[in-house]
Amino acid sequence: MAHGKSKSDSLLIKGGHVIDPAAKIDAPMDVLLREGRIAEIAPPNKIRGGADGKLDARGLIVAPGFIDLHVHLREPGQSYKETIASGTAAAAAGGFTSVCCMPNTQPVLDSPEWVTWIQQPERGAVVNVFPIAAATHASKGAVLTDFRGLQRAGAVAITDDGRPILNDAVMRETLRVASEINLLVIQHAEDTRMTENCSMNDGATSFRLGLRGMKTAAEASIVERDVQLAQQFTGARLHVAHLSTADALKAVRRGKRSRARVTCEVTPHHFTLTDADVGDYNTNCKMNPPLRSASDREALLVALADGTVDAIATDHAPHAIHEKVMEFERAMFGVTGLETALGLAITRLHREQKVPLTRIVELFTAGPARVMTLRGRGTLARGSYADVTIFDPKKRWTFEAAKSRSKSHNTPFDGWQLTGKVVATVVGANIVYRAD
Repeated sequence: MAHGKSKSDSLLIKGGHVIDPAAKIDAPMDVLLREGRIAEIAPPNKIRGGADGKLDARGLIVAPGFIDLHVHLREPGQSYKETIASGTAAAAAGGFTSVCCMPNTQPVLDSPEWVTWIQQPERGAVVNVFPIAAATHASKGAVLTDFRGLQRAGAVAITDDGRPILNDAVMRETLRVASEINLLVIQHAEDTRMTENCSMNDGATSFRLGLRGMKTAAEASIVERDVQLAQQFTGARLHVAHLSTADALKAVRRGKRSRARVTCEVTPHHFTLTDADVGDYNTNCKMNPPLRSASDREALLVALADGTVDAIATDHAPHAIHEKVMEFERAMFGVTGLETALGLAITRLHREQKVPLTRIVELFTAGPARVMTLRGRGTLARGSYADVTIFDPKKRWTFEAAKSRSKSHNTPFDGWQLTGKVVATVVGANIVYRAD
């Protein structure tokens, strides 16, 4: 069964090796799921209770359900690129049991009504969907939305993702109001006054291709400003989306040292590729923030290993073929990423960079759960939600974009050989994906 829910009240996952960084478990364990929760976790063959279903996890890693803090599901308004149903099917195939979706839809998710709409069962989601709402009306960066109303409707954070809040006073007010209700503020850090008409990173490749380049200062300057603003309000929580530069990392490190509540995420494409991969105008390597220099990537790899980075997030950004097959400068920014995230993390970080598997699992589970304060998720502790990701860290496979569950195939990783494959994804004790 490749896809679709298999309903059961209870499920016993037997014979696997559990890695749960939040609960500090890295050992062979059996896990019993019952009524949507983790009922028991115990050493092999110690669980006495019976279960309706069994899942043989011998030779596999059993982890808390992966959480993606940054996806674009394109509904409402752009269902020709992706739908909540197709996007969450891709998420399940990538091992994600929860996704947080961005508000730059058409219309923008700037009202409680639209936040509610996203969560309705009619949307056909097969994993948990947590909406992130717009910070300003129509994401125009001027008038704040109703944070309290959005939060009551289920928004887990606010952002004008794709359109940074440039006005200092508006950003200060955003952090102040959000701090009063413990709402996370996410910023796409890019000073668009410095990046107008730019389509890739500023460097040797942009020079060779005759393209205008985005300077790293455009990202770092906004992160520096935001970290300083966040320190003015106790309780303000700032999250830097898809951080891509060494300089922005320095600002995050400084913020963390001075006890600011600042977190950040890095995408698989930024820790895998560099701007040289744009080659001869490959639009599947066009994203925002753009692929950066080898030294920026090196800084990201260090920060992923040392704990500075809080989460790996995909920034899954599906586009139709006609939006990518055109001149580089006119093509849409963004790449899909849900189904390749784990394979790239194990291939690049674990096998090549020797980052321990426990750390990689943390970046997909406990880290993102902590950033977004998703209580009862990101761990297999007893009583938490029965969301589980089961994967084979040694399995070699080839990613074929044509077989993706996403509606769009704009990926730079088509045909890549990867190591590390999702075997089964369980949401609320129901198996929502099983590898063929």
